[in-house]
Amino acid sequence: MIDIGVNLLHRQFDDDRDQVLARARAAGVSSMLVTATDLATSHQALAFCAEHDLYCTAGIHPHDAKDAPDGYADELRRLGAHREVRAIGETGLDFNRNFSAPDIQQQVFATQLQIAVDLNKPVFVHDRDSSGAVFDTLRRFADRLPGVVVHCFTGTRRDLESYLGAGFYIGITGWVCDIRRGAELRELVASIPLERLLLETDAPFLLPHSVADWPPADVPARHKRRNEPMLLPLVAKQIAELYQLPVGRIIDITSSNARRLFQLPQPA
Repeated sequence: MIDIGVNLLHRQFDDDRDQVLARARAAGVSSMLVTATDLATSHQALAFCAEHDLYCTAGIHPHDAKDAPDGYADELRRLGAHREVRAIGETGLDFNRNFSAPDIQQQVFATQLQIAVDLNKPVFVHDRDSSGAVFDTLRRFADRLPGVVVHCFTGTRRDLESYLGAGFYIGITGWVCDIRRGAELRELVASIPLERLLLETDAPFLLPHSVADWPPADVPARHKRRNEPMLLPLVAKQIAELYQLPVGRIIDITSSNARRLFQLPQPA
């Protein structure tokens, strides 16, 4: 399995990050994309992935757009050129909280899309309550981008149809395991063509509600609500049930999709 979105540098992992990696690999998660959300985490992710044979993104989250320093575009271009960086992001628009003003979000988003075009890297996209603004911006660059994944998709059927119509990939998290809050997503998932489907945990967020006997004995009790990449099989299992397909097929297809989009090596 490949987890295409893990916030592995989040402070919740500071005291047992190596153990989190070990548990993920023991659960069958063979690779993952470490998510960066600003310049600092982009640098940290690059260094961490170089040391641990992992891959990452480099980018500025819409929440952090207001804090993008002068010269951020040049710095992101330098970061994005590294082998370990397989996508530009997390970038996009979040009009739910507006931690950054919408016009600043739009400017920083468009700049990162141009960087992705220049570097021929896919983009790792956040869309929350943008009412189509993310799609409208992506559409201006789509024919020059090598790929787009809308990560942690929780949008409407109209959003999904727009993204799929443009040939984008869709990342699904443990939100799909939530029978109540994820009801709308559960209805939509099986309409995603399998060749456009990707799996992610978005850990440490979005702990799947289907998890039982959590946390295991080697996880500190204070992390009982923390999600981990070792739980990616629960996402795969729920999606397999919604497609009415064997879970192994979902894993094989989504892993192949991730390798294709992010140019990841084939397993040894």
